[in-house]
Amino acid sequence: MSSMSSPSSSTTSSLSNSPCAACKFLRRKCMPGCTFAPYFPPDEPQKFANVHKIFGASNVSKLLNEVLPHQREDTVSSLAYEAEARVKDPVYGCVGAISVLQRQVLRLQKELDKANSELIRYASNATSLLPALPLAMVASSQHQIMDTQFDRQARGGGGGGGGGGGRGGLHYYPTSGGDVDDVED
Repeated sequence: MSSMSSPSSSTTSSLSNSPCAACKFLRRKCMPGCTFAPYFPPDEPQKFANVHKIFGASNVSKLLNEVLPHQREDTVSSLAYEAEARVKDPVYGCVGAISVLQRQVLRLQKELDKANSELIRYASNATSLLPALPLAMVASSQHQIMDTQFDRQARGGGGGGGGGGGRGGLHYYPTSGGDVDDVED
């Protein structure tokens, strides 16, 4: 019998004996009850480096000891996200990213409102341009237009001028002169 262990068990034991990213970064011995070990594995050294650079190892250690154990993983995730954002944008951090996304949402909401108002205007123009048609046909035309708008919203799109969910419908495309082009599917 040999006292040597198999390669798979030696690989496993070397990983379990490897210091966590925090202890490796701080150049200290990783003890079995290390506060950082569960949250900063050895294969993610940059995660701890960013957190340490922004918050400091002592502050992170204090914070983790004050937080309930079931909340620590979320706490570390938040710290790591904020630290990475601060490294990328030292002034605003994740607030800058949130601000950019909020501006984008507002811009897209304005575009959507504009498109909806144009659609309503075109639909009302279509009904005023077709007085000779029976009322049932006009109502049907408006229904198809609204169905097309609903189908596009349901698909998550809204643009492109595709068909109305496979049904034929009347679509309006504005031209550069502000006139309306009617296109049948």
